[in-house]
Amino acid sequence: MIGLTSGLNDWWIRAGLYDPGWIRGFWLTAAFVYGSCMGSFLNVCVWRIPLGESIADAPSHCPKCGTLIRWYDNIPLFSYLRLRGKCRYCGMPISPRYLIVEALTGVLFAVVLATTGWSAQPPGKLLLYYPMLMLIITTAMIDWKHRIIPDLTTYPAMIAGVAISAALPSVWGMQNHGWSGAWSFGSLLVAGVFLGGFAWLGRKMAGRDVMGWGDVKYLMAAGALLGIYGAFFSLLAGSFAGAVFGVGMALRRKRRLRRTAIPFGPFLAGGSLIWIFCGEWLARGYFRLLGGQ
Repeated sequence: MIGLTSGLNDWWIRAGLYDPGWIRGFWLTAAFVYGSCMGSFLNVCVWRIPLGESIADAPSHCPKCGTLIRWYDNIPLFSYLRLRGKCRYCGMPISPRYLIVEALTGVLFAVVLATTGWSAQPPGKLLLYYPMLMLIITTAMIDWKHRIIPDLTTYPAMIAGVAISAALPSVWGMQNHGWSGAWSFGSLLVAGVFLGGFAWLGRKMAGRDVMGWGDVKYLMAAGALLGIYGAFFSLLAGSFAGAVFGVGMALRRKRRLRRTAIPFGPFLAGGSLIWIFCGEWLARGYFRLLGGQ
């Protein structure tokens, strides 16, 4: 169900990415540039979505003086460095978050390209991993600051996961388009039913939310894009990391653990990121254990 193969995939070799040289550098650089452009878009999402502003209609503008940002001042990475992190017109400092997100997204896109090839995954996996990376970044940044995971980020990710799976069954090691789409949609549903039930039951037993519905929707999107194994790994890894962080925060602030509230989204996002990079190896090891190998 997860498309495990052995050895390097033919597409990796045919694209010239196996042998070191300018071809590999070209594709990795292209992935970085594409990722940094997506990072620029994510900066818009991180800023506007929590404020209820449109991410499509309103052109980019300085939040202080309101001047529209020209295209040459909106080039990822380059424009920020060229303007030294300030608005060209009013001189207002621009948060270094913009530069960091653009650079981070570019690096992640390039590394995921390399990881996908070297772990012998089909190239279509990139069409699942790249939207997932975008969801990971927006979730971590928005939830950390605003304590919300917006539907505007999770619903499109769910749709993309199911649609891509149905169009490219090879991403799940299948040949039938219907079964591939059903696997993605089924993973989404299982994650939603299980975690939604857990959130409802936890509310009844504890008298307070133990998991937000935004977290549930995030894991549903992870199910559509990463499969049910990836969704549950994100939950387990995120829960462990969140618990360790929460205990540390409680001890530092000398508060009871029950009174220490932390956003869960960034830790779920971290778990998903680990799965993207290590999921194939983890899955192989797991199935070897099951097979007694």
